Amino acid sequence: MITRLNATQELEGLRQQILASRNQDTLRITVCCGTGCIAQGAKKVVEAFKRELSAQNVNAEVAELKETGCHGFCEQGPIVVIRPQDIFYKKVQVEDVPKIVARTIINGEVMERLLYSVPGNKKEKCTQESQIPFYAKQERVVFKNNAYIDPTSIEDYIAVGGYASLVKVLTTLQSQQVIDTIIDSGLRGRGGGGFPTGWKWQSSKDAAGDIKFVVCNCDEGDPGAFMDRSIMEGNPHLVLEGMLIAAYAVGNVSEAYIYIRNEYPYALKHAYKAIEDAKAYGLLGDNILSTGFNLDIKICRGGGAFVCGESTALMASIEGKVGEPRAKYVHTSEKGLWGRPTVLNNVETLANVPVIFEKGVEWYKSIGTEGSKGTKVFALVGKVNNTGLVEVPMGISLREVIMDIGGGVPNKKQFKAVQTGGPSGGCLPESKLDLAVDFDELTKNGSMMGSGAMVVMDERNCMVDTARYFIEFLEEESCGKCTPCREGLRAIRNILMDICSGKAELEDIDRLEKLCLAVTEGSLCQLGGTAANPVLSSLKYFRSEYEEHITNKYCRAGVCKDLIAFYIKDNCPGCVLCYKACPTWAIIYNGKGVPVTLIQDKCTKCGACLDVCNLDALEVRSVYDNR
Repeated sequence: MITRLNATQELEGLRQQILASRNQDTLRITVCCGTGCIAQGAKKVVEAFKRELSAQNVNAEVAELKETGCHGFCEQGPIVVIRPQDIFYKKVQVEDVPKIVARTIINGEVMERLLYSVPGNKKEKCTQESQIPFYAKQERVVFKNNAYIDPTSIEDYIAVGGYASLVKVLTTLQSQQVIDTIIDSGLRGRGGGGFPTGWKWQSSKDAAGDIKFVVCNCDEGDPGAFMDRSIMEGNPHLVLEGMLIAAYAVGNVSEAYIYIRNEYPYALKHAYKAIEDAKAYGLLGDNILSTGFNLDIKICRGGGAFVCGESTALMASIEGKVGEPRAKYVHTSEKGLWGRPTVLNNVETLANVPVIFEKGVEWYKSIGTEGSKGTKVFALVGKVNNTGLVEVPMGISLREVIMDIGGGVPNKKQFKAVQTGGPSGGCLPESKLDLAVDFDELTKNGSMMGSGAMVVMDERNCMVDTARYFIEFLEEESCGKCTPCREGLRAIRNILMDICSGKAELEDIDRLEKLCLAVTEGSLCQLGGTAANPVLSSLKYFRSEYEEHITNKYCRAGVCKDLIAFYIKDNCPGCVLCYKACPTWAIIYNGKGVPVTLIQDKCTKCGACLDVCNLDALEVRSVYDNR
């Protein structure tokens, strides 16, 4: 039964009580129940563990089953880690559970079949998480407790030091001292813009008004981005604590909002539970811990509009209006929600705040670069062996993230580009792999930190088609309020489609660049202001591909269907890989050792055959090539 805490010192008493009630010798079976692992059957694995622990008479003193948040290594889910030995099992299925209980939990044996193998060397097994290259170069600050605590248990959060930073702030610091600490830490907004967090808080504190708001942005509409979702799913109290500290620092804040997109059911469920439990313990609501500080946090569900990730559009949505941005000649920190001074930070930004007060400013400043302090959580996706969430110190190189942590490009394909920052980010080539990952360096080179999505591309990605894809996405998500974005993106998309279909002229490249600059300079909000980045960066680094599409009517990546045809080469050994992969039966098997036959009239140019062929037995030609 939850007992309300009526004084700050009672929190530490509760923490000690919780720790004393837990047997440190008890094994903990932690099952990753982030959305990615759930999609691969993690909940069924949890139920199987419950059945087997009971069936094999393993009581709670021997082993405790815990559903945790995302462990990050999504490629290997469902993930099970046995602690405190930290035995890491990957891709665990329901049928594996009885053996894990019998052999590992009861007898202490390690099941080698479920251990992670280093790519290219199946004999090299990693027993513990720390031995796996994916985790080796990470520095987990925000994501630290995701793999250890039950996100629906406030007691778990308190046990690992949760809400101690809030108590420290409320009992030892004035509001201005809190802001000064955040300014000194160098924390910058993790939502995309990278604006100094402390100065944003200062602006709201200095703004006139006896009613102010704090808003947490958990909208995260970028394709390939799922950092905020995973933090909110796996450690919602960390975000609440950050919001409480922000509200205390700004002053005159008694009401705050978390804006969560409705497509995040577990983030919503866990956030609601966290608010309910924090209120029950007296850590949220009226007269928090008898300090006279009041704060209520409400949840607003977003409808999935990408543009509502923009600050003014988000606030309009909370107010019940159409999610459209407004001009920012007056900042939201001075005039935001219902015309009142409003601090808006995203999930990851707020999750950094309690850590800064727990570990200290100097510790935090020791991580990162001169202009970008701390760590950043990235969603590493695309053509990379180890997909998932990675938290790395600012200043790490792209090469270290992609090649070392990510394990490089699969299927012996050649790395081509990486897009950072979501659909409005830039595409950087191989020559930029040693670039330091921080706000300033990425911007200087035509990309940006953005939300933290990092999409890896290989030789089978066409850069013109990639630019077209993101422009189409942004055109569809544009609210249409301003002409440069509404009409400009449509015009850019039309030119890109002409290039992809062989209908463009070389002069269209100049037109394309001018249009991109016009949209960038003339758009009302940052959706339009950054929308041209994929085009401009790909033109800067991959201009030859655009020219090749136009002059040679050819797409070497084998993607732009109007320009290409697939042909079987004489060295085809008839290995049937392409035959099995073809969805339209356009490939005829002629016997082992004999090249297959490709029927052009049936071929849809999907590229499935090219993806599986590792013998260079397929050729992509221009449809205008009459060989």
